[in-house]
Amino acid sequence: MLKLESAAAFVAVAESGSITEAARRMNLSKSVISERLSELERGLGTKLLDRTTRKLSITEAGRGFYERAKRIMQEVVEAKAEIAEQRGELAGPLRISAPTSFGILHLGPALYGFLARYPGVELTLDLDDRFVSIVADGYDAIVRHGPIVDDGPVIVRKLASSRRFLVASPDYVERFGRPATTDELKRHKGIIFSIRGAADWRFKISRRLVTIRPQTALRVNNGILMRDAALAGLGLALLPAYFIRTEIADRRLTVIDVGAEPEGAAIYIACPEDRRGSAKLRALTAWLRDAFGDPPYWEARAGAHFAS
Repeated sequence: MLKLESAAAFVAVAESGSITEAARRMNLSKSVISERLSELERGLGTKLLDRTTRKLSITEAGRGFYERAKRIMQEVVEAKAEIAEQRGELAGPLRISAPTSFGILHLGPALYGFLARYPGVELTLDLDDRFVSIVADGYDAIVRHGPIVDDGPVIVRKLASSRRFLVASPDYVERFGRPATTDELKRHKGIIFSIRGAADWRFKISRRLVTIRPQTALRVNNGILMRDAALAGLGLALLPAYFIRTEIADRRLTVIDVGAEPEGAAIYIACPEDRRGSAKLRALTAWLRDAFGDPPYWEARAGAHFAS
């Protein structure tokens, strides 16, 4: 007899590429995962995985079974969600990825209320600044600042707008001056976000985007560290408002107006296409939109402290 937990273990191994990672995702020991895989292969009478001490690969039979098992597991999850929804409840696992800094500053506090409202939801939140794949990495959804590109078909929904501002510490401005045009930026030092093509600064001038490449004071892949480097006077930083609203209000950072608006972005949530009907994801999306607001609170509350 085919057991659902054994099929689930196989799907997790197939998607993660290792028993260790599958065990982590399912919060089980490696020995339990291995036992369930062996039980599944015995029940099916065929080998699904080729395992050595160094490598794990899916057999031809395993590839065929994976597609069917994945659909079965998804149907089970959705069936449970539908039953829970009919009872006015949301329940079951929900695995999300989000950027580290935004997750700490804003997403986490919003999620606490969501979990209090829906205590049956078993949330796993992975904070990671790398560009993860929703499908390949096995997430139910990802939250990202900026465009979402994935290896598989995904559904993308906007959660909030996100304005960027060019900022510097008063000490930096006193020592190096305040640039007044985009051309003057080229003579200043910049604190640069270093992830995948994000090194350039882009500004809107007469309905076109102008790219600026300042001198580099620091390259780093974390927004909080960029903010702190700007506070330390190392250079100019182009940052979303959600990082700097308090520092602007306290005048520890000042907005630099170069006569052009920095390119904006948005905060999105994306899920695999086959999760389109998930009641949990619909509820989460609505909750986060309401929690962030329109305009989002990190811009609205800063008010006049930001340059128009």
